[in-house]
Amino acid sequence: MARSCARPTCFDSAATTLSYDYGSGTVWIDHLSVEGHPMTHDLCLGHADRLVVPQGWLLEDRRAALRRIA
Repeated sequence: MARSCARPTCFDSAATTLSYDYGSGTVWIDHLSVEGHPMTHDLCLGHADRLVVPQGWLLEDRRAALRRIA
């Protein structure tokens, strides 16, 4: 069964997984994980691409790094 975007009122299919670490103030966007986990959030491409993190936090979009390697 396909997973949906975690954003309220969004019914698009999830394509990415967001994870974060409060201690380092870092947010990671990865390709959709194989299995969901309660400490991560699945997002559609639109919400992942428009994601803005709090001031002082670092956003690492690791999807691009994986595309460069392939």
